[in-house]
Amino acid sequence: MKTIGLVGGTGWVSTVEYYRIINEEANRMYGSMEFPKIILYSVNFGEYDRLTSAGNHKGAMNFISDAAERVEGAGAELLLLCANTPHRFAEEIEEKISIPLVHIAEETAKEIRRLNLNKVGLLGTRQTMELDFYKKRLYNNGIETIVPEEDDRKFIQSTISDELLRNIFRQESKERFLDIIRRLADRGAQGIVLGCTEIPLLIKQEDISIPLFNTLKIHSLAAVRISLGEK
Repeated sequence: MKTIGLVGGTGWVSTVEYYRIINEEANRMYGSMEFPKIILYSVNFGEYDRLTSAGNHKGAMNFISDAAERVEGAGAELLLLCANTPHRFAEEIEEKISIPLVHIAEETAKEIRRLNLNKVGLLGTRQTMELDFYKKRLYNNGIETIVPEEDDRKFIQSTISDELLRNIFRQESKERFLDIIRRLADRGAQGIVLGCTEIPLLIKQEDISIPLFNTLKIHSLAAVRISLGEK
């Protein structure tokens, strides 16, 4: 099994889940006392947030790239960014490292195609919902993406920033998320991409009737599979 590299801390709440799922899945496959080698670099999210809030695209990209290069330098043989939004810098990061970057949107697209769906709703940070980097990856895999209306996007962003990234999960917020999902379903979404790795800690498949794509779990399982040389 190849050594798995994680750039985490974006935020720490979901990074904990990456570590848990990867270890559990690898142990399920290998059994006994076998667990994968993992190199984790956990960034200070506050530094990253200040760069993105100021619209400093280059600074934010360099911040994530630096972390990726540190992980590679420590001996990682493949890399995961433990959040959806930093994948806006995926192409730039791939130019700076020599190990494979496991792209969260590409792995999510595989799961959507496996269920033969072609139209999904996307929940995430405002950058993930409003920029093209994520939707384009899905589109290139034959998948149409729709996002919530403006007020709902503002609510999702504030909930991620003020609650989920701080390990706060409120029932009132969950109910609003479920209402947003239902409205996306009414607009034709056949499934919902939980495109922020904290959202699956709030919303579960049993909460809704259409398929939910837990990007945190999809990404983590892909790391184990790819580390074993599978595609």
